[in-house]
Amino acid sequence: MYLGQAGKLAHKIIIERFVAVVRSKNASPTWSDVRTALLDFDRAGLRGLVQDLYTASKDNQAFLHARLGLGHDQLRPFKASISRWISPDLMKGQPISVSKAKKAIVDYKKAIGRPNGMAELSIFYCEEAFGFLESCSIEDESYFAALIRVYGRSLELVSSLPPSERTTYLERLDKLRSRGRHIGWGVEEELNSLWYEHHGE
Repeated sequence: MYLGQAGKLAHKIIIERFVAVVRSKNASPTWSDVRTALLDFDRAGLRGLVQDLYTASKDNQAFLHARLGLGHDQLRPFKASISRWISPDLMKGQPISVSKAKKAIVDYKKAIGRPNGMAELSIFYCEEAFGFLESCSIEDESYFAALIRVYGRSLELVSSLPPSERTTYLERLDKLRSRGRHIGWGVEEELNSLWYEHHGE
């Protein structure tokens, strides 16, 4: 009886391992796979892996600097990315990318996501977008729609901050609202609507 149960158990284990192998070959690796692989690393190995990741890209460097609280201006690389993609130098043939500009904010959120940092980056996005629109003429509806969404998100982020930290951010958002009249595409009306929705005045 016991031998029979042992045989069934051994058979079950073999099947499970076979299924696991098949899945690992057919499916894309997941965090679970990475976590398992990391168990084989010692301290020096992990340090070497992080170093390789650090040198692999500037995005990784910005992430680690923010996560570890290194440097006097942890927002600078994220702002540089926002500026590059939402306010490019068209004379140099640089393309616009709303998604990549917004990705910089998402990357900061993943790295550390401090509320005041999120508010700063979101407002900076809007300021850079306004500066770009005031210096050139574009007819890209998605660009304007993204600007309005990020402005609304900025108001939400600022509203979540302690009252003592809101004033400067609100002043900047209010100035942006007044600049909307020069942009067209109903931007001023949309920003006013969002402003009054959050402040009611």
